[in-house]
This record gives sequence, structure tokens and C-alpha cells, in this order.
Amino acid sequence: MNRRFFTAVLVLLVVAVASSAFSQTFPGFSKTQTGLYYKIYKTGTDTLTPRTGNYVEFDMIYHGKSHGKDSVFFDNQKQEHPAPVQFFLPRPGFNGDLNEGIAMLAKNDSGVFIVNADSLIFKTFKMKQRPAGIDSNEYFYFHIHLLSFQTPEGMIFKEEAQLKKYVEDNKITTQPNSMGLYIIETQPGTGIKIDSGCQVRMNYRVSLLDGKELFSSFERPEPVKFEYGKRVDTPGFEYAVSTLKKGSKAKFIVPSILAFGRRGSGTMVPPYTPLVYEIEILDVKTKAECEKEQANLQKSEQMKSDSLKNAEPLLREKYLKDNNITIKPQPSGLYFIPVLAGTGPKAEAGKTVKVHYTGKLLNGKVFDSSRERQNPIEFMLGRGQVIKGWDEGITLMKQGGKATLIIPSAIGYSDRDMGVIPPYSTLVFDVELVEVK
Repeated sequence: MNRRFFTAVLVLLVVAVASSAFSQTFPGFSKTQTGLYYKIYKTGTDTLTPRTGNYVEFDMIYHGKSHGKDSVFFDNQKQEHPAPVQFFLPRPGFNGDLNEGIAMLAKNDSGVFIVNADSLIFKTFKMKQRPAGIDSNEYFYFHIHLLSFQTPEGMIFKEEAQLKKYVEDNKITTQPNSMGLYIIETQPGTGIKIDSGCQVRMNYRVSLLDGKELFSSFERPEPVKFEYGKRVDTPGFEYAVSTLKKGSKAKFIVPSILAFGRRGSGTMVPPYTPLVYEIEILDVKTKAECEKEQANLQKSEQMKSDSLKNAEPLLREKYLKDNNITIKPQPSGLYFIPVLAGTGPKAEAGKTVKVHYTGKLLNGKVFDSSRERQNPIEFMLGRGQVIKGWDEGITLMKQGGKATLIIPSAIGYSDRDMGVIPPYSTLVFDVELVEVK
């Protein structure tokens, strides 16, 4: 049985397990030579049964019995997105494996199979120890209704037939290349050929042959941007992109061998499924162009940063002058301006404090305020939980005190861009020490 399927329901086994009150046999059930208990309900007309390696599709209810009461662990028809259980049937991994039972069913047949808990836990799940609440005498019941099965060869033949029909129905005259890939360029592009290292901006949509859409960037705010040569989608899609240029519009029909192959992709893309892509190349830049653009961007950002850094002391001096502030700064550069002396305990490193504050830029713009939220900030002094200017400024106060802290960027946020606080910003905080613990 496929291990991936069981993972989703394993946790439920701890809550409601099947307690065994049976002897060596189960009334009404037959037993295979390997020890699998089974009961087959012949509801189909076919006689062929699946073999190892066939792709099987079935409905399943999975439950246990406790003191005669059923506890259902899983029912694929009652999931949020109901879908049959599907996988390539492996060889039985142990005596009494459920995979042996599935191989006994023909199309549309149903069966009930009883599997030992220890076999599932240790041989299927590969767990080191039995989960709490489960003992070695317990069994689990699997109700299987086989919907269909196919050989890999049959699935390949089916894919080829579907591709042929799609091409005919859509009157596609473009011939596939040697890999079976259809590249239908509906609008030729111009400029350089897309190659390794190129930066590509594009919109694209991917669908199944029946039109079911799997992904589309056309309705998104931003197009897809990637460096060609790095994996972004299926191999067939990436090869086809390399044949286009800036401004190209195209449609790709990608056979499964160049898409998700025999494994498929989750529940969205079954094994041996071709994909259809619609694509528009918006821009292409060479690796050299991208490197030059990046260097220019870094140079521009550095010039902007240097300008802000050089302007900070001039703006701060103007602010001090305009507000008639003559107090001398602390050695760190902090300006501490007492407004109201506190009478409570002194704030010291290692103590927890509650502080109300309003933070402003030098132009008077408020970027944050605990007073507006009516919720003072609480932190431990001297532990780096706040900026250095705060750690230093608050230690100059007592409980109940109020002050203004003018904090240069060197003891604030330095060259970091904090969004509402640009790099190299001197900050002004009106603070009130509400409590010292």
C-alpha cells in the first residue's frame, strides 16, 4: 500500500484503534496463504485483475472495531476535495499486505481486507516503535472498491491518443520536434535569444488538455521573473522558452515525458498527463546587462545612503536650533531632555519597565505611538530588546518620569530602512516611564 496515503491518517490510529477479540480466523472471511483475511464482493463483469506496476484507482473506507463499534479513520468520498485513491501498485511488502488484496479485485469489484496493525506500523510506516494506544493484537479493516487499473503501456497509449485528438480538434498543423514537443509561436519576438543566465519576465498559463487550468500569472499583480537555466517549471516548458525572444507569444503542448512523467504531480496532474502552456515573453536581458543593471542599482543605493548619512547631522543641528535645545548630548550622542522628574524606583539594567511613547522623525511625522494604542511597551533594560538609545535613555529616569529622547541613528536604526523610518534618521521620542519592576 502507498505509504504517502497512510501518513495523513496515522495520527487517528492513536485515538480510535481496532481492538482484537478474534481468534486465528474471522467469521465470514477467507484467508490467503500469506495470512491476509479477505471477503470479495463480485460486482463487476471483468475478470482481469491488476498486477504489480499497474496504476490503480479506487474508493476506500478505512476503519477499526472497538468493542463492536466501528470507528472510521478515512473515507475518500468525505474529504474536503473528494478524489479516488490512486497510485502504482507495488509488490506486497509483507505477508498479509493490503496490496495483495487490491490485486485480487477486478474492475468494479469490492472487497474487505483485514490487516495486522504491527505489519502496517513497522513494515509499511517503517516506524521504530508502536504508537501509544495500539497493541500488537489489533487489526484494521479496509473496504476497497476498485474503479479502474491500467498498465503503464496502456497509459502511454492513452496519452498518445489524447494528444492526437487534441491536435486534430484544435486544427494544429505545427509538427512536434524530435522530443514530441509542440512549439506554436503565435507572435514572433525580436531581440536576443533566451539563453543561460538571461533574466526573463513573462506571463504564462498552464492547463490540462481538457482546459482545466493549473496555474496562471496573467491575473497576478506581477509577472513571473526568473533566471533562465534555473528550474522554474517542467523540462519541456523550459526548453520551449529557450526558442523564444522578447515579445514572443506562443503555445506549448508538452508530453508527459517532458512534464511530470509517470509520477504525475499530486492530485492535480495524474501520471502520463500532457500539459498545455500559453506564454508571453515581456522582457529578456542578458547576464551582462543584468550585472550592469545591478551594479548601477547598488551604486545608486550607495549614493542615496551616503547622502542621507551626510545630511543627518545637519538636519539634527537645525532641529536643535529651531526648537531652542541647548542641552549637551551624552557621550553616546543621546540628547536627554527631562520633562517631569519621577519619584518612584530608578530604572536600571536588568529591571523590567513599562513605557508609553510617541516616536517622531525630525520633520514632526509620527511613525509610532503606544499612547494611541493605549498599551505601553514592556521590556527588560540592558538586554538589547530595544534600540541602544532607549536602553540608555530610560536608565536616566525614575518611575513616573517624563522625558524627550533625541536619538541619532548611530544608537537608533543606523543604515537600516525601517519603512516609515528611513536610513540614517535621528529620532525623537516623548517617553513616560509608567512602571519599574
